[in-house]
Amino acid sequence: MKVVPIGYVRSSLEKGMDCRELESVIEILPEYEEGLFSIEQEGELVVLFLFDRANEHVMKVHPRGDPRNPLRGVFATRSPDRPNRIGMTKVQLLRREGNLLFVKGLDALDGTPVLDIKPAIRPDQRPISQK
Repeated sequence: MKVVPIGYVRSSLEKGMDCRELESVIEILPEYEEGLFSIEQEGELVVLFLFDRANEHVMKVHPRGDPRNPLRGVFATRSPDRPNRIGMTKVQLLRREGNLLFVKGLDALDGTPVLDIKPAIRPDQRPISQK
């Protein structure tokens, strides 16, 4: 399996900070900029990224790294310490300037590799299941 970054996060986020109101920039590499065509039409995006600074994965963690929180299975948390170290966050797209996406709510540290970006699916866009 080969996964390559399409860009990198530029952010002042530090571990433990609340990112909901934080504005960040996703800098898309030049060879992928064409893929941003008409992204301005989207209000919310899903950003997939690599927890490149995560510790070796474990199967149980204390949520938010706080030992006062009871242990939970890693798949029941948003911990970066996981087998494939893939992070996902829904963000608000504020604007685009060339290969730069200005977003709000990204919980990724400065320099984090971005793997993919997709429009967030609204409830009215979900396909009707066929039984």
